[in-house]
Amino acid sequence: MTVSLDTIVSLAKRRGFVFQSSEVYGGLNGCWDFGPLGVELLRNIKEQWWRAMTLRDDIEGLDAAILMHPRTWHASGHVEQFADPMIDNRTSKARYRADTLIEEYIARLRSKGKTAEADALADRLRNAKTADDYYTIIVEAQIPDPVSGSRDWTPVRYFNLMFKTYIGPVEDESSVVYLRPETAQGIFVNFKNVLDSSRRKLPFGIAQIGKAFRNEINTKYFLFRTREFEQMEMQYFIVPGSEQQYFDYWLEQRYQWFLSLGMRAEALRVTPHEKLAHYASAAADIEYEFPFGWGEIEGVHSRTDFDLRRHQEYSGKRFEYTDPYTGQKFIPYVIETSVGATRSFMAFFCNAYSEEEVPSTDSKTEVRTVLRFHPQLAPVKIAVFPLVNKEGMPERAEAIYRDLQRRWKTQYDDSGAIGRRYRRQDEIGTPYCITVDGQTIADGTVTIRHRDTMLQERIAADRLVEYFSAVLQHQ
Repeated sequence: MTVSLDTIVSLAKRRGFVFQSSEVYGGLNGCWDFGPLGVELLRNIKEQWWRAMTLRDDIEGLDAAILMHPRTWHASGHVEQFADPMIDNRTSKARYRADTLIEEYIARLRSKGKTAEADALADRLRNAKTADDYYTIIVEAQIPDPVSGSRDWTPVRYFNLMFKTYIGPVEDESSVVYLRPETAQGIFVNFKNVLDSSRRKLPFGIAQIGKAFRNEINTKYFLFRTREFEQMEMQYFIVPGSEQQYFDYWLEQRYQWFLSLGMRAEALRVTPHEKLAHYASAAADIEYEFPFGWGEIEGVHSRTDFDLRRHQEYSGKRFEYTDPYTGQKFIPYVIETSVGATRSFMAFFCNAYSEEEVPSTDSKTEVRTVLRFHPQLAPVKIAVFPLVNKEGMPERAEAIYRDLQRRWKTQYDDSGAIGRRYRRQDEIGTPYCITVDGQTIADGTVTIRHRDTMLQERIAADRLVEYFSAVLQHQ
């Protein structure tokens, strides 16, 4: 179904998934707070990624500091090159990334069947290196402003995206540090530490989850482009010459991970990069079809030996690997998988959203809003209701709730009609609801109602732990 971004944002706030940061003071643009349900969903996404990446023989975990020695960012190229080419339209006053503006125009040409024109423009974009190059392409191709249609553009300028701060009591150039714009460099500078302490042999990877910060000029589309966000990155170190094999392997692995957690295949695609970063020999994005269109949620990159070689050059420390069988020394190549935890949150939220007409109690129909989260991602796994607040039902329901709560995130709700309580749980994505009724008091059975089908089954209350251990483990 087609859902608007406003609908997603409204539900996310109303049900306690995401709030605007510092909302009581008017909010801080590009920053968001995760509420009671949002923090559970985000934690579950990170847990599933961590399990997929580290419960295997060839990947170790790491948690590097946010603040790093400033030479790190000179070595990585971020100080000189981590900048976006921005262009303003004089009529609409809107600001765009110049390369993105061109890419979106190329996509529109392709959608209109103008393949030759799109290919020619794509070739020019691949060869663009300077602000003047981007400006010339935009002007000569007569690319219009998507908002106003105006072609009155300012020259392209570069804006560095790193947040600068100071460490220590004196604010001068000697105390400048940066909030990291990516988590990858913390992995690269620790390559030898992990290699030596874990006694690993190539190929092997290092995985990390952590915050990153970018001074985005244009934050937009809710959680899609923000200034503070969380990344889940893995750098896989390999023997030079095997990069294509492992690039293909990890691209497929990461695509299948999204599918395994309920992402609709028709809303997911792989898009190779038309223009490669200076360090890459191959790159592709896994994209999701958001309400605003297709957007990247994960990138897989073949980074060659660029990062380790640069850190060896700038630090004076050896980043070479010695093959234990041949004695050959070389700097490993790297395959990177980089997924936005925050963007994945938004993609899984949009993917789960559904509206459907269902029968109501007055023989009519009503619209049921439901978040069809994969059970492993659902913020709340189980809800427990007493049918009525009398005849021993609340006490029995409370006991069941307390028992399940020790194992899974569980809610107790005794307010309002049972149908209304079901709807509340549907709207937050709870896969299972348990109702304690008169029959429970008589024979010890309860009703389990399934979110997606709304079908119900009765089961002995003393089998609930066994039942949910099975269904929540294997789904």
